[in-house]
Amino acid sequence: REGRTLLAYERRAASACDITLLVSEPECRRLETLAPELAGRVHAVEQGVDLTYFVPGLNLPSPYASPAPRSVFTGNMDYWPNADAAIWFAQQVLPLLRARDAASEFIVVGANPSPEVRALADLRGVTVTGRVADVRPYVIHADVAVAPLRIARGIQNKVLEAMALGVPVVASPEAFEGVRATPGQDLLVADGAEATTQAIAAVLAGAYPGLRAAGRRAMEQH
Repeated sequence: REGRTLLAYERRAASACDITLLVSEPECRRLETLAPELAGRVHAVEQGVDLTYFVPGLNLPSPYASPAPRSVFTGNMDYWPNADAAIWFAQQVLPLLRARDAASEFIVVGANPSPEVRALADLRGVTVTGRVADVRPYVIHADVAVAPLRIARGIQNKVLEAMALGVPVVASPEAFEGVRATPGQDLLVADGAEATTQAIAAVLAGAYPGLRAAGRRAMEQH
């Protein structure tokens, strides 16, 4: 129902205007497919990231008490796609990582965690921070930034920010959509629990030493 009513609203709004701006070319193509009357009147203006705020090598104290292999996920946690991703990762991926290394941790960083997300803190190896003053320390002091979204459209700022910070990113195909970067070079894209686990384990093992610099460079270029 939400999909039907929102599409009807968007078609009315876009039809009342000369130009409609969306955040990526895939989004434009999707809207034109759903609303053929808008063909030629939909254009993309990509989202970006502040490269002077999200910069590698920041001298920020670590929020973590001790060293451990850490995967971090950021976002507003009352937004269902983020909550769904956090729950899925904690229940499906983290156990596989901990089977490889019992010290592996998953850090969920973001405001307004839903009751289902807060409950993840009861799982071994999971930390749910709630709102924090600055997400950057949590990202730069983690080993991997993950974006395991299963429901996603547009461009995920969390992916852009982590890449700009020079932190290796492992993203789902849905979270990668719209990001101008090369999988396997600038970030890793993995579909499913086993593939996500293998990608994170490869980063932790040092299999992608150029990922940090390449991710930052992609953000600077695009």
